[in-house]
Amino acid sequence: MPAAGTSTKSDERRRAIMAAAVDCFAQKGFYGTTTHEIAEWVGISQPYLYRLYPNKEALFAAVVDHVSVVMTDTLVAHSPASGGAGPAPEAALDAARGAYAALVADRSILRFLMHANCAAGEPLVGQAVRRCYAKQVDTVRQLLGDDDAVRRWFGAGMLDNVVAVLGLADIDEPWAHVLTAR
Repeated sequence: MPAAGTSTKSDERRRAIMAAAVDCFAQKGFYGTTTHEIAEWVGISQPYLYRLYPNKEALFAAVVDHVSVVMTDTLVAHSPASGGAGPAPEAALDAARGAYAALVADRSILRFLMHANCAAGEPLVGQAVRRCYAKQVDTVRQLLGDDDAVRRWFGAGMLDNVVAVLGLADIDEPWAHVLTAR
């Protein structure tokens, strides 16, 4: 029998809390979302949520850490196979951008990350956001090879974020065509 708090049901509930928190925080951000809304979304009591996370800031920081792991796993899983010399730099960058685009296609993770950047002034959130960026820099450096590639990745990622969050693929305007490269 598993130890208390380590059951499969407990793990499932924690995953459900992470998923609900991503969605709730993506909609209203750190400052606009209540822990009551997250608990209600999952179907648990707010006191139970506070047994797992002492406050909203700790919950939000845990969600940033969760999203960081999801991003890292996605990038690594979609990286081109390195057959000796490894993929060409542009092919590796394209593969990483494709993986990231697939990850943020539903926009919840993207919007959550944008809200996380905005809430980085909160001490625990700021620490989590910096850990997330540090992990992404390390991961991208391993996948793409050098610091210039990391800067290109983040530059391209910022453009991809604007294109995704504004839905520019569906906008038939010259300025949108420039940003979407069509």
